[in-house]
Amino acid sequence: MTQDVLLSIADGVAEITLNAPSRLNSLGPDMLRELSSAYSAAADAGVRALVLHGEGRAFCAGRDISGVDPREDDVLGYLDGLVQPLLEQMSAFPAPTFALAHGACLGVGLGLLIASDVVYVAETAKIGSPFAKLGATLDSGGHALFFERLGAHRTLDLIYTGRLMTGAEAVAAGMFSQAFPDEEALDATRSAAATAATGATQAFLASKALVHQLRDERVGLWTAMSAENRAQAALCDTDDYREGFAAFQDKRPPVFTGGAAGADA
Repeated sequence: MTQDVLLSIADGVAEITLNAPSRLNSLGPDMLRELSSAYSAAADAGVRALVLHGEGRAFCAGRDISGVDPREDDVLGYLDGLVQPLLEQMSAFPAPTFALAHGACLGVGLGLLIASDVVYVAETAKIGSPFAKLGATLDSGGHALFFERLGAHRTLDLIYTGRLMTGAEAVAAGMFSQAFPDEEALDATRSAAATAATGATQAFLASKALVHQLRDERVGLWTAMSAENRAQAALCDTDDYREGFAAFQDKRPPVFTGGAAGADA
């Protein structure tokens, strides 16, 4: 890792920090590659939860365009070649992921939130699409998020006016998980990840896959229920499933190890 992306691992939780506060953690190609490497390293370490947050005044102000010549800009190389593969990698991370949004959360920064499982936000975070001032449009999945949660009129209102929503507004609109006072947000995110890291990891991953199917395939009730049934049957062969039932019957707290299906009892 460079100093622009920091990775630490403790007690089964990986913490990835965007550490370029002087440019509001805006992401150029090199930093995107470093972020991808951090997620790969965390996955290889077998962590059971992950936290992503930014250092300084902002989570991520989007793409670093400080040295970009618009006449020679390889937009597809950046978005198709680097951003979308990273977001897909983040979304497929093999453990629960938590992101904390504070300050500016724009463009690619918004995409990082979309690709995370759970998003907590500081109440004063700024979320929206000010890119019309650049002659550009919202990217990194922002249109899909806004349309799904806000509808067409509010989405285009934000885009046309460039108005930024606060974190509290975004949570009230159903865009993200929970809003916290700024000074409490990071501790709340770390606490949630620590709790998830002691939970039934395979059950969490089954739910993650089911939610992704609902999001990506728009399946109906009975198809979704059938997928749930199959997921539940597969979990029967995991250590955590057996431990959960044993703990309930013994009237004691469960001790989950995160074992995969087919693990030795």
